[in-house]
Amino acid sequence: MPTPHNSAKLGDFAKTVLMPGDPKRSAFIAKSFLDNPVLVNDVRGVQGYTGTYKGVPVSVMASGMGMPSMAIYSYELFKFYGVENIIRVGSAGALVADLNLYDIVIAETSCTDSNMISSFNVKKGFVPTADKTLLSLAVSECEKQNHPYSVGKVFSSDCFYSDKGSLARAEEGSLAVEMETAALYLNASVLGKRALTILTVSDSLVTGKETTSEERQTAFTDMMTVALEVAVKMDKNND
Repeated sequence: MPTPHNSAKLGDFAKTVLMPGDPKRSAFIAKSFLDNPVLVNDVRGVQGYTGTYKGVPVSVMASGMGMPSMAIYSYELFKFYGVENIIRVGSAGALVADLNLYDIVIAETSCTDSNMISSFNVKKGFVPTADKTLLSLAVSECEKQNHPYSVGKVFSSDCFYSDKGSLARAEEGSLAVEMETAALYLNASVLGKRALTILTVSDSLVTGKETTSEERQTAFTDMMTVALEVAVKMDKNND
């Protein structure tokens, strides 16, 4: 400790970390939902905070954009900081017509156009998959909080801009496109940890509707409360 990308000390992070992509969303979550949040990392402006939610220690730290960035930060948290659960709370573009802005998408699996998986010694045909316990708890919370949600496969893209659009590149059956989940699920599998992605639909590649950058930073609170409640339940399960 520290790592090249994280100035925190061992013990500064809770067992469960929420990971938005945007550092400003990380700060928003910490200051809006956590009691007594403490900034434990600010290397490269990737803010990480630890506080409590309903008396349970919870951390939140940004992952940055894209699989390489997520791969670095989630690997270091899992491998060097004793983090057991990472819940990505991010935005996504809908790839199907029946998903509306602000709907929640829980990523059971991820397909990807990235070559990252080939860098690890995983079994042939490896599919990046969410932890079943985290997924089940998130579904229960969506039901309890009465949030519109869908569970299924997401497409983790290496490209935001491309000559071929995401609709053309996405694997059939993908609900939404984003840029981090495959890397997160890969790291969790390789390191024997738990991971889940909970997304809010920020725009639709089908209808063309979209939210603003400010809304993406501060208005996606439904998925945040779901993730925080999952963190509380995971803490109770480990007692």
